Order: sequence, then C-alpha cells, then structure tokens
Amino acid sequence: MKKIIFISAFLLIGIFQADAQMLKFGVKVGANFNSLDGDDATGLDTYTSFHFGALLEVKVFENFAIQPELLYSSQGAKVNEENIKDINFSYITVPVLAKFYLITDKLSLEAGPQFSFLVNESVPDQFESKSFDFAAVGGLGFNFTDNIFAQARYVAGLTDTTKDAEIKNRVIQVSVGYRF
Repeated sequence: MKKIIFISAFLLIGIFQADAQMLKFGVKVGANFNSLDGDDATGLDTYTSFHFGALLEVKVFENFAIQPELLYSSQGAKVNEENIKDINFSYITVPVLAKFYLITDKLSLEAGPQFSFLVNESVPDQFESKSFDFAAVGGLGFNFTDNIFAQARYVAGLTDTTKDAEIKNRVIQVSVGYRF
C-alpha cells in the first residue's frame, strides 16, 4: 500500500511539474506608438500612449506555443489643428498569438489576430466610433530569464475605427513583462 501511495504521489508531482512547464501566466506593460492610416487620416501624427494586462502562454510543442492575452490599450493619433483635441480610443484587446521559438525558450516570432472592444473614446464631434476593431499582429519576443521578457509588435488594424471615415489603427507596441 505504501508503494502505491508513493508511486501515485510521485506521478502527481510529475504531472503538476509538467503542467507548470506547459502553462505560464504573466503580466506585461508597455508603450504604444499609435497612428491612424487611411484616406481620411491627413493632418494626424504619431500619438504615444500605453498598454498593460495579462497573458497565458500554452506550450504546445518544444518550439511552439499559443499566447492569448487580455490587455487595456490606449490608441489614436495626435491632431495637428488648433482647438481640436487628439483622437484617443481606449480598448480592451484580446490578441491570440502563435509563438514560434526561433531559439528555444529565448527568441520567438509572434503572429495572430487581435480583437479589440472599445471602452472609451475621445474623438472630434463629427466622428462616430465603432465599438469593435479587428487587427493583425506580428512581432518578436525575447525571454531574458524564465520569468522576465520583452516584446515588440506591429498591430495593423483591418477595420475602420469610425463609421464616418476610412481610417484604421496602426500601433507599434514595446512591452516588458514577468511570467510566473
């Protein structure tokens, strides 16, 4: 009986240890360098803002993982005209990225879709914002240690941000984070 308990305990520890290596929860924060692109985006400059949130890395194979994230992201553009405020869209974003490790557990190529839900806006009165934004994401990640990482991404909006103008989000994101 003691052998069965010992073997069962040993197997359970092995399973939990394997799960810990397969699933990694993390948090991240970083800067956004935003612009709006399209026919109606004249007179707009880069707008610097921020993002923060949580992620879960699910290791599928040795050099491949899926990484869904839940982020708050401030995006928009700086307006070059007097008496007109800058454009700001605050989103809850959900990127779902495929991570291909180019160097095992160090350098990764990341790509996938991003689903963004508008939670707040600051736009000129003549515009009516859309409540959903869909984008394609691509970038690189680097793990300095098992816990500390950095990422750089380009987010290309595929849908218009407003109902009244053909403009799309363009964002360069630089992040640092901690994985548990």
